[in-house]
Amino acid sequence: MPDGGVIAGLAPGGFGAEIGLRVGDRVLAVNGHPLRDALDFQFYGAHEDVVLSIWREGETILRRGRRRYDQPWGVAFEQALFDGLRACANHCPFCFLKGLPDGLRPSLYVRDDDYRLSFLHGSFVTLTNLDEADWERLAEQRLSPLYVSVHATDPDLRRRLLGTRSSPDVRQQLRRLGDLGIRVHAQVVVCPGWNDGEALSRTIADLWELRDVVESVSLVPVGLSAHHPVRLERVTPSGARDLLRLADDWRHRAYREVGRRFVHPSDELYLLAGRPLPGAQTYDGFPQLQNGVGLVRQFVEDWARTRRRLVRRHSVRTPGRHVTLVTGMAFLPFLEQVARDLGSMLGTSCQAVGVANRFLGQPVTVAGLLTARDVVEQLSGKELGDVVVLPRSMLDAAGEHTLDDWSLAELGRALGRPVVTASLASEVVGVWL
Repeated sequence: MPDGGVIAGLAPGGFGAEIGLRVGDRVLAVNGHPLRDALDFQFYGAHEDVVLSIWREGETILRRGRRRYDQPWGVAFEQALFDGLRACANHCPFCFLKGLPDGLRPSLYVRDDDYRLSFLHGSFVTLTNLDEADWERLAEQRLSPLYVSVHATDPDLRRRLLGTRSSPDVRQQLRRLGDLGIRVHAQVVVCPGWNDGEALSRTIADLWELRDVVESVSLVPVGLSAHHPVRLERVTPSGARDLLRLADDWRHRAYREVGRRFVHPSDELYLLAGRPLPGAQTYDGFPQLQNGVGLVRQFVEDWARTRRRLVRRHSVRTPGRHVTLVTGMAFLPFLEQVARDLGSMLGTSCQAVGVANRFLGQPVTVAGLLTARDVVEQLSGKELGDVVVLPRSMLDAAGEHTLDDWSLAELGRALGRPVVTASLASEVVGVWL
């Protein structure tokens, strides 16, 4: 079977449908360029005059057309990558995947280190597997921004953290990306005793020197499940406070000098340290939400707006409607306040329930790592509402399956209640209104 991408869907009125593409067609090339992924399709298909090579029913056919620049293709592919995923070849001792037990949904065990998915979905990559062909493509297509796992800028320390004997100097790679006009959002997974303290200070200072390329740096505490095979230290509350003090110094300096905060500690560090979250305006547009930076603040801001709307519509009441809100232990205090306010304003019963992560270990407190098994076991025997609302972060990107591969329908049957998901308080209110 030739390479290329298989069409999964065609939007009515799109250019793809107009020139006679069909679901199931395999698009091999656009204007003579073989396709490696959906990015190639968009890049080489951006011209007005296009010629597509299609594999259909065992033969290659051509489809030609003239597309308006503002006319969308309306083509969806079964997979974004046509030539396979670029897997990670590093052996980071803190890699969270090492601490995953068997029995979870299969996609969780995929060790992604593909810069194309970094551009498409914001996943973090190490840049350690780029060859010259990759750099030529980056120069041609300007895939910006990219999300880079730096961890440390000292070459020897970074190799130790990546579990490899050789890897390029990430500072040189970042400079090269900058020369190509590509911007970067970086992350440091903080492992106490490895890359904190003076090592972290050096890393931030080095990245600050590259601030024309590096737009943000997130600090994330190492996440360790109870099944992790390597003995590593967790970030303690006092350690989190030390990290935040260092971050504060850099954030003040960066704002004075360039008008942005540059360093962004994850929400987990603030919760662990018992410190209030920064204001929404300090997140520089929330560039690292997918990395747990600003999700709680975004929820709080959304709830403040939603609450004001509800106050203005104070006559809204839906008596008899009961809802149970589920979350992880770290976020429970925020959701309890929302539940109290909603119950008061909507004249109904609303309860927030925190679920401890027994599957991965109780120190894992974020909602996105809860399993259906823990939810069902810990909600069994409780008086539940008419509807159970789960955090959407519990599910995969498609919103279909939990970590342990349960569907919402299976969860609903196990709980004996309809189950829905929400990310924001305004979506929770939608359960009633």
